[in-house]
Amino acid sequence: MKYDSRKYVIITFITLIGIIYVLKLFYMQVVDDTWKLRAQEIAEKRREITPPRAVVFDRNGKKVVENKTYYNLMMCEDEIPEDFDTLAFAKLIGWTKEDVKNRIYNIRIEQDSSWNRQKKIRESNYRSYRTYPFLKELTADEMSTILPHLENFPGFREEVSSMRNYPYKSAANILGYVAEAGPEDVGPRKFYKNGDLKGRTGLESYYEDYIRGQRGIQYIVQDAVNNKVSSFEDGQYDTTARQADPIHLGLDIELQQYGEKLMQNKKGAIVAIEPKTGEILTLVSAPSYDPNYFVGKKNINKYYNELVNDPNKPLYPRPLASAYMPGSTFKTLQSLIGMQEGVITENTGFPCNKSVVGCHNHPSAQSVTQAVQMSCNPYFYAVTRRIIHQKKSKNINEDAAIGLAKWAEYMHSFGLGVRLPSDLTGITPGLIPDPAYYDKWYGHNNWRFSTIRSISIGQGEVQLTPLQLANVAAIMANRGWYITPHVVKSIGDDGPLPRFRKKNYTMVDRKYFDPVVEGMRRCVHEAGGTARLARIPGITMCGKTGTVEDQRNLKSGNLLKRPNHSVFICFAPMDDPKIAVAVFIENAGGGGGTWAAPTASLIVEKYLNGEVKDEAKEKRILDAKLSLWE
Repeated sequence: MKYDSRKYVIITFITLIGIIYVLKLFYMQVVDDTWKLRAQEIAEKRREITPPRAVVFDRNGKKVVENKTYYNLMMCEDEIPEDFDTLAFAKLIGWTKEDVKNRIYNIRIEQDSSWNRQKKIRESNYRSYRTYPFLKELTADEMSTILPHLENFPGFREEVSSMRNYPYKSAANILGYVAEAGPEDVGPRKFYKNGDLKGRTGLESYYEDYIRGQRGIQYIVQDAVNNKVSSFEDGQYDTTARQADPIHLGLDIELQQYGEKLMQNKKGAIVAIEPKTGEILTLVSAPSYDPNYFVGKKNINKYYNELVNDPNKPLYPRPLASAYMPGSTFKTLQSLIGMQEGVITENTGFPCNKSVVGCHNHPSAQSVTQAVQMSCNPYFYAVTRRIIHQKKSKNINEDAAIGLAKWAEYMHSFGLGVRLPSDLTGITPGLIPDPAYYDKWYGHNNWRFSTIRSISIGQGEVQLTPLQLANVAAIMANRGWYITPHVVKSIGDDGPLPRFRKKNYTMVDRKYFDPVVEGMRRCVHEAGGTARLARIPGITMCGKTGTVEDQRNLKSGNLLKRPNHSVFICFAPMDDPKIAVAVFIENAGGGGGTWAAPTASLIVEKYLNGEVKDEAKEKRILDAKLSLWE
């Protein structure tokens, strides 16, 4: 009997040990993936195969983004034997023995950047059984000197890689660039592995999920000295890497190049849109840069600081991010809102009263069409005052707030004062002031139309981007609607994303566009118009000029008088519009008809006719050195 108690103690002890082992095995095999992954690494090697990124074509089938083959020399530390000949390896790659040791150390450090929020410490992502890039971006010639000897250095192998190449060296602000995926993107359950490239800006970033393709996996069984024995299970678990379907752009790359050429020695932007589809035909940011400058670390290290420190800011996407006062181009919208609100008709006239606001010499406009044609400032002062003050309240300040709120709502329906949901990155909303905006400046019920009158002619607080101005031109071409401007025409054969097929209607009825469009036609083609330099033989163009004071003049107390900006919006042909354009040239001097209008006409002529016949006009723009005043 005295041994019975011992028996139960032993049984209990053995049972507890068994339970502990079972729980530990359960944790290792089910809960914790570390041991499972490590066991898999020992049994067979899982090689992930990255496909080349999607090729990108312009609207005419020209390849604008392609892949160029490079090579990486990969390293797996666990596969490096203890008797590894570091000196011989260093001589093979042209390094010193210390360089090799430092590189291995730095690879470990590069992975030491994962933040554990629970423990509030940094944890290393480095795993000695994983493969990491040792040398990157090797050319075929460079790799050919290493590869024949690589079998003598276990733990190192070749990996075929690819980097982007931009044959036309244009459209950098549209296409964007790729860079190595960061530690936050890399992991066992994530798409990217060490050394993979990921879109960082522009098209490459926005469409990353469509461009990167489908990763392939190959399992191989190795022997004790890490030589490949066979494919695991005859490759039945392998998957094939698949390159993504090509991306087709609405961009016309030759028109893009031509636009960039016209904008040499100038600052500003050109945006051209196909009105019926919203496809961006060209988007020029001047000055610009060669997108190949951001291909690979070697180029980035060479050019990045130079571009960042350039005072002309070539990295800044002016068509998307620069918000300028639109000047007289804005008068087209005031006309439409005035007619829609019923405060004027298309035959309403106002005297050109220069005591109210300055204007150039012309007869008083007797209609909306004449007012747009002659760009009469006092006319649009009177129209906007009627829009703002409609006697909805006996309190004149409260009445102004009611009118301005309605006015801002109209402007938002034109895509102004809001961020256009395009597939371009870096877009800003511009500014359409509303009652809340002026309340912050002047106090609630402390302002009226006379306080904010400069908005009537596109000055003051109103700010639009060149992309928004081009979209206004497209709305005029379509007589009241637009499709959100976008770059990608089709992903494979599937067309654009669904939201880029939807028509967005403004709050202005179709019938009110006709007198404004006629005024835009006269602005170009008839006496008294301000855009006579935009004429193209055989093409009926509708346009509107704008002359905008540099806002820095207002802030500097006129101590520094910078030249005016030159602005022009247009579309053509009048009755079957195929292109809508906005041109904004900073500090060009003169009016919108002097520089922006002829520049836009060259873009239109090049697109519609395939060539420019007015060589004198073209030479004048090409030779002009504008926007250089500081």
